Amino acid sequence: MKPYGPGIPLVIDTSAWARQREPDVVGRWKATLEAGLVAICPVGALEILAGARDQTGFDALERALAALPQAPVTAAVCAAALGASRELRGSRRLPAADYLIAAAAAERGFGVLHLDAHYDTLASVLGFASVRLDRD
Repeated sequence: MKPYGPGIPLVIDTSAWARQREPDVVGRWKATLEAGLVAICPVGALEILAGARDQTGFDALERALAALPQAPVTAAVCAAALGASRELRGSRRLPAADYLIAAAAAERGFGVLHLDAHYDTLASVLGFASVRLDRD
């Protein structure tokens, strides 16, 4: 099965994470993971970890996310996120987390794997690969 995206690491959004085990997604998700192309941003990790049911689950999930390629939130990422907001001129009310995830991916030359149209809008100003979690 072919991995998602153009062969670059893809920072996962919560919308993609939540659907990874769906029957029409799981094959490509596994192929992307096995190819080492699933990455995480600390902002996305916080969103994903918020869904942990207990401490044991939190700890296991935290270890799994920490093992992925990282797209850190740096001062430059914050500046790029603010710049994207300015460029979009407030015409789109997008979640602050999405700006940061997108800017972190763009800074590293990564894409974003998602099922959220916000990233298509952000890609138009930040220049990263916006990869929709297509179903097979």
